[in-house]
Amino acid sequence: MTTRTLFAADALLPTGWAKNVLLAWDDAGRLTQVQSDAPRPSAAPTVRGPLIPGMPNLHSHAFQRAFAGLTEHRAEQQDSFWSWRTLMYRFAARLGPEQMEAVATWLYAEMLEAGYTSVCEFQYVHHDGDGRPYADDATLSLALLRAAQRTGIGFTLLPVLYQTSGFGGTPPNPGQRRFIRSTESMLRLLDALKPACDAQGARLGLAPHSLRAVPPDALRDALAGLDALDASAPIHIHIAEQTQEVDDCVAWSGQRPVAWLLDHAPVDARWCLVHATHMDAQEYQRAATRGAVAGLCPTTEANLGDGIFDFAAWRGHGGAWGVGSDSHACVNAAEELLLLEYSQRLATRQRNVGADAAHPQVASALTLAALHGGAQAAGRAIGGLAPDQQADFVVLDAAHLALQGLDAPDMLSAHVFASHRTSAIDAVWVAGQPRVAAGRHALHDHAAAGFVAARSQLLKD
Repeated sequence: MTTRTLFAADALLPTGWAKNVLLAWDDAGRLTQVQSDAPRPSAAPTVRGPLIPGMPNLHSHAFQRAFAGLTEHRAEQQDSFWSWRTLMYRFAARLGPEQMEAVATWLYAEMLEAGYTSVCEFQYVHHDGDGRPYADDATLSLALLRAAQRTGIGFTLLPVLYQTSGFGGTPPNPGQRRFIRSTESMLRLLDALKPACDAQGARLGLAPHSLRAVPPDALRDALAGLDALDASAPIHIHIAEQTQEVDDCVAWSGQRPVAWLLDHAPVDARWCLVHATHMDAQEYQRAATRGAVAGLCPTTEANLGDGIFDFAAWRGHGGAWGVGSDSHACVNAAEELLLLEYSQRLATRQRNVGADAAHPQVASALTLAALHGGAQAAGRAIGGLAPDQQADFVVLDAAHLALQGLDAPDMLSAHVFASHRTSAIDAVWVAGQPRVAAGRHALHDHAAAGFVAARSQLLKD
């Protein structure tokens, strides 16, 4: 087995910044050694700037990248998430397998260029435009797997169970016909996808779409089926994103959504509660104590007018959290951290909210915390620059104007708060393989052209 090495003058390790760090990894892309204060070996390549761990993107709807920016016009007297959702349904109705793969290939290349090294794909477009299963029922999920493999991004596939349009079993509406599956067909799909995921090192999990879209019996049976396939598989669910959702859940069950879920499902560290924006004090405490990850998507939540997560309350209970780009109005790992911090500053009228006692630099503290929660949500060994974790890392461009002349912690801070963010990334490696060099993915031009062509097809009348 060949061991590969890399040397960094500065690297962000799980314990904080370290000097003269030597990394070694095996043929499988798994780190075998991370040594600080190491002598510079003559045979090991040296990176050109500070080394930071690659960020997991814990929530993605890949196809939505194709209409990012196209919903920024008033469709109703008072626009909201719900009016945006109507526009999204119209776009999803036109999507074919070729367009799905082209859009996802560009998106995943874009993610890598922006500092994400893995993605959790919350995949709910299952059928053709008329709601009929494809001859191969896994067609659209396989398109996403191919896109991930081509670009080299780490992957967690989360097929979505979606059955109703509202609490209490409201029948689905026509815009949802491509999403709908019985519990039995979902479990068959998971069985079919498991070998394909295993073959490329991807993780397979399950995403009950939301409490409004999955009735209690279906949720129970789907979780039991998932456990039979893989008792450690990740589980993600949209929850408490909108105040209307909270009100509707209370009208249906007498409980708020997160409280209902905690009382009726085995929520633990396998679970990612996506958004969880509107929780009361007891829900924050209970969900954090159960070990669930809060899946925060600050740029999408801002774009949709969702509201602001109570970050201080969640962290006060030791809650794990990570970031995702969700609808991909923005594709940038540092931008999510920036907006998370800025939203908290606006809510609390304080500065440097994301810092902690161990890491007074906001950017360093947020990066390490988001990495920890994102790795947990992905269900993969991508928890940072440490032995037995995957060799996923990002090299900052020390020659970038915003970073020049600074020490490493300040370079990361400037990357998050004072640069164009993607422009301050020099290189990205996934599982020990270089995927981005001089800020560009090898497929950049080809994938971009494919994306533009696919979007043009989708926008035709």
